[in-house]
Amino acid sequence: MKLLKNILCIAAVISSNLGHAQENQKMNQFINDLMSKMTVEEKIGQLNLVTAGEATTGSVVSTDVESKIKAGNIGGIFSMTTPSKIRKAQELAVNNSRLKIPIIFGMDVIHGYKTIFPIPLGLAATWDMPLIQKTARVAAIEASADGLNWTFSPMVDISRDARWGRISEGSGEDTYLSSRIAREMVIGYQGDDLSKNNTLMACVKHFALYGASEAGRDYHTTDMSLHRMYNEYLPPYKAALDAGAMSIMTSFNDINGIPATANHWLLTDLLRDDWKFNGLVVTDYTAVNELIDHGLGDLQKVSELSLKAGVDMDMVGEGFLTTLKKSLDEGKVTLEEIDRACRYVLEAKYRLGLFDDPFKYCSDERAKNEILTPEHLKLAREAAGKSFVLLKNDNQTLPLKKQGTVAVIGPLANTGANMPGTWSVSADLANTMSLVDGMKSALGNKVKIVTHLGSNLTDDAALQERSTMFGRTIPRDDRDPQQIIDEAINTAKDADVIIAALGESSEMSGESSSRTDLNIPESQKRLLQALLKTGKPVVLVLFAGRPLTLTWENENVPAILNVWFGGTETGKAVADVLFGDVNPSGKLPATFPQNVGQLPIYYSQKNTGRPLAKDAWFQKFRSNYLDVSNEPLYPFGYGLSYTNFTYSNLKLDKNSITKADSLKISVAVKNNGNYDGEEVVQLYLQDLVGSQTRPIKELKGFQKVFIEKGKSKDIVFTISEEDLKFYNQQLEFISEPGKFKVFIGTNSRDVQEAEFDLID
Repeated sequence: MKLLKNILCIAAVISSNLGHAQENQKMNQFINDLMSKMTVEEKIGQLNLVTAGEATTGSVVSTDVESKIKAGNIGGIFSMTTPSKIRKAQELAVNNSRLKIPIIFGMDVIHGYKTIFPIPLGLAATWDMPLIQKTARVAAIEASADGLNWTFSPMVDISRDARWGRISEGSGEDTYLSSRIAREMVIGYQGDDLSKNNTLMACVKHFALYGASEAGRDYHTTDMSLHRMYNEYLPPYKAALDAGAMSIMTSFNDINGIPATANHWLLTDLLRDDWKFNGLVVTDYTAVNELIDHGLGDLQKVSELSLKAGVDMDMVGEGFLTTLKKSLDEGKVTLEEIDRACRYVLEAKYRLGLFDDPFKYCSDERAKNEILTPEHLKLAREAAGKSFVLLKNDNQTLPLKKQGTVAVIGPLANTGANMPGTWSVSADLANTMSLVDGMKSALGNKVKIVTHLGSNLTDDAALQERSTMFGRTIPRDDRDPQQIIDEAINTAKDADVIIAALGESSEMSGESSSRTDLNIPESQKRLLQALLKTGKPVVLVLFAGRPLTLTWENENVPAILNVWFGGTETGKAVADVLFGDVNPSGKLPATFPQNVGQLPIYYSQKNTGRPLAKDAWFQKFRSNYLDVSNEPLYPFGYGLSYTNFTYSNLKLDKNSITKADSLKISVAVKNNGNYDGEEVVQLYLQDLVGSQTRPIKELKGFQKVFIEKGKSKDIVFTISEEDLKFYNQQLEFISEPGKFKVFIGTNSRDVQEAEFDLID
């Protein structure tokens, strides 16, 4: 029977491969025939991606789009939505251009389309892979129902510096967790058949290393060794491509002196030759043109460099459109290079089924019935609740009882427009519930809610204006700050508990939102101090798109719930968690520092030759600071629950394994508290002796498990030689025999450990 199953399995693989080969042959023949009819100008036109100006993500807006479509000078449009508008543009292409080549339509669908889910850093905090895939699937259903077929997501940039605003848009600091999430997002967007009309072509971004920009400043230089690049920063991109992502976007930064958009080693040697990627390479917004300011030449020169490096599609800048024909005539680029880029654009359209039916995404019926459905909103509420991270809960301040009066005070209390978070460009901000309205909706008349602004977002009016762009307005009161606080205290005087809705506005993180001060603004801190002086229980509901420095808050506030920006259903989900309908289970995907001077900070650091002794705060001539310990405020993987989970009986089924073996590791996890709950059981490894320095811990597995109160579960992990491999100095992916440590625990700091050997 086993032999028969193996034979059937092999036969299925052979059949599948034959099917793919036949489909590729059919696609190649179609595109060969089409390209044989195309002029050079029409081929270059396919490389031009423009914006319709509805929801742009840069300062440049394309012009004269209609006539360019008719002339065959546009391959794709982004930030155009609704079936009627997209149908009109598509009709121009297929009815009025010479060869009737359809247009591809894209948008920044980052964490939901109309139903907005938590920001990506918040989604990563769920550590819930099936849930994350479902959110991407819903985003694809809604966006494709509104006419789109391409999303510029997932963003898989590793970031270990919270000053960088776009940490909010990725999955945090860890290679393994980010790689797992990248895979789920791609599968969610693209489904099992990209040609179906409810899919989006995924675009992995930003290739590469964007999250490691110097000083945490956006668009800045990146410089790192190949060893670090291959082991720590490149794997999430590779994981997304291995999952089938059919497009990838270049990053703004330079990499070891060559900007990504002109980097032949990155886009051809690595991406095409080593990784065998056969999808579409698109630039970021005007990235070709920005090579001029990088110092690489004029527009013709940088367009030539980008094409030769391996770029296929030029976003918005139109350098390809306006210079490549001249460069071809002058022998600076070849027809083969233009053909290569054109082919990848046409292949993307073919895989999406646009040549069979250019209007397959233009259904008013779908747009009416498949967007913001009750099922989608239910998932958004669930995802938000699971993304929240309980950072502190002294004396069981939480959960609250559904009774009495609750004062919700702070600049984030009554702003629905900020709840979706950054990069929610298609959200309906006018109809998004604020925290207060969401709580009222969830709680009904069981709890009386009173509210007050309490303070401005920040004392600096100009900074507040920069931090509330794109319609994310927060009311500003220019009276004396103490008068505003006094009114808030008066509002809260009869309350049983105070919810302090404080932190960042949604646009204080995200693109072009780097910060050097990661404290809660002083205006809000003064309010929080005054609220604490009332003697009433205070819960800090923290809004943030990045790790913040919360040393004072951690010392003084009895309960802190980090809610990131939870999306459309934020307010209801906050009520669910605060009042105990949902037990928080989020875990931090990024380390929270004690202060900004510790940045960059991350758990998987390496030992130095002079490591600090265990449990020591300071030792002269050791690697430490004079003024603060090396420890973070909250470690990677950290997050509390309303219940208490204990770990015991860590076991390995053997003390050594060969390269052909696997190792089973088990641990007993017991729920000793009074609430049912979910726990993320985390497994880390350390290679103790090797040919090169290795991290003190690396995440290599995790399981999110539900355990009823009073019950225990045995959690089993299986690891093999593959989990022990790394890239050596020759960039060979190898394992080395020797001794390893395994750690299992509730976060990267609080673990049990054991040892085993890998032997030849």
